[in-house]
Amino acid sequence: MNKNTAATTDPTYSIGGDILVPRLGYGAMRLTGRPDERRGLTATIWTAPTDREDMIALLRRAVELGFRLFDTADAYALGANEELVAEALRPFAGEVTIATKVGVIRPSATEWAPLGHPGYLRQQAELGLRRLGTERIDLLQLHRIDPAYPLADQIGALKQLQEEGKVRHIGLSEVTVEQIREASAIAEIRTVQNLYNLGDRSHDPVIDFAAEQDIAFLPYWPIAMGEHAGPDSPVAAVAKELGATPAQTALAWLLHRSPTMIPIPGTSSPAHLAENWEALGLPLSPEQFARIDGATADPGTPAS
Repeated sequence: MNKNTAATTDPTYSIGGDILVPRLGYGAMRLTGRPDERRGLTATIWTAPTDREDMIALLRRAVELGFRLFDTADAYALGANEELVAEALRPFAGEVTIATKVGVIRPSATEWAPLGHPGYLRQQAELGLRRLGTERIDLLQLHRIDPAYPLADQIGALKQLQEEGKVRHIGLSEVTVEQIREASAIAEIRTVQNLYNLGDRSHDPVIDFAAEQDIAFLPYWPIAMGEHAGPDSPVAAVAKELGATPAQTALAWLLHRSPTMIPIPGTSSPAHLAENWEALGLPLSPEQFARIDGATADPGTPAS
């Protein structure tokens, strides 16, 4: 069993010690294009949603359910995703936290590339402030580290924004333990957003390190389960015992995996949105957690 596992979970976490949120956020990346374009790895995340009013209603429904942390990025639909999130959540200013990201460019609908020029990062943050309609971004995350520029320069650009009062907290995305250590020597790192789910546990060492350092870990694509949630799997068996769905059980496993874990599942379905929210209160016994954990652990993942 992973060392940070607890039999019970605190339903809230304080990012940076001053942003208290439920330990389940909402990832807005998929709220783009046509409804039939949003699913799977082929989604381009390129244009504003054709059903904009429905997506605004969905985001507001998320707030009604209890979601308080919403994640977006300047690269999602070339800023249109930030604008959508801002419009939807404007009535809840002061009640919700919007996290965004800079550091990835979109030359075309099929291209994603890191760009860490310090001036570019600062420019994109300024554009983010305008699109979000705020004077300060509560959580600004470096979308990807660009190997073409020193990490000190990239984090330094975000720290400069923080010192100017334009950014409250700084986070990273898709990083290793060593990169977190290096960045932390330059500025306080409050969040890490990496790919992590039952089917891909390659960032186990990062999760354990984040917990030790009281850094929030925001796994994206948290419900991708594959064969690990098949009808004969431990996930399915535990879900049946709990009277829950496999997706809810997968989220519950994440919440029990680490005390600083804040999954950010995204969906454009109101039914799935409510289903995801209910996972926040789903209890797992130590034995149930261990069954899922042992069945899905990657034996090749190095110990932290």
